[in-house]
Amino acid sequence: MTAVVDRLRSIGEGYAPNHERPLRGYVMTLSGYLGVCGGLVGIARLTGRRAPERPTAQDVVLVSVATHKLSRLLAKQSITSPLRAPFARYERTTTTGEIGERARGSGVAHTVGELVTCPFCLSVWVATGLAAGLVFAPRLTRLAAATFTAVTASDMLQLAYASLQQGGVHGHTHS
Repeated sequence: MTAVVDRLRSIGEGYAPNHERPLRGYVMTLSGYLGVCGGLVGIARLTGRRAPERPTAQDVVLVSVATHKLSRLLAKQSITSPLRAPFARYERTTTTGEIGERARGSGVAHTVGELVTCPFCLSVWVATGLAAGLVFAPRLTRLAAATFTAVTASDMLQLAYASLQQGGVHGHTHS
């Protein structure tokens, strides 16, 4: 067993010799994700739930847009900062009202900090949750996904409106 541990330590040291990378934390986080996925499969089997043969295009689009919005909400919005606070340090508020943070701590805590402050990283977990929702509670999941999709469309309209006000319709002068 010590030979395996020594080999893994050597791999970790060789991976990023001049940088501290929390590989052990990544392994634990990946293990957690695989455990969640395995648990969902097990619960589905025990309850007789089945994944659809082929997701509909509508569900894929709905879940995609909802995943985008929910991931950004969890990773970047002020209202969810208490969820990230144990693992992240505030740095700034952006012009779009999102929060810029960086991971803090070491090991698993740092890895979780990287995960919860990165909407790209978090999207895998969110999409998995929404996909599981389509298996276990499809009507409720579609309603929640439609809500987040509507919020995304609203955000886009708000940004377009603000852009028009700043330099578009109201900013144009006639000579």
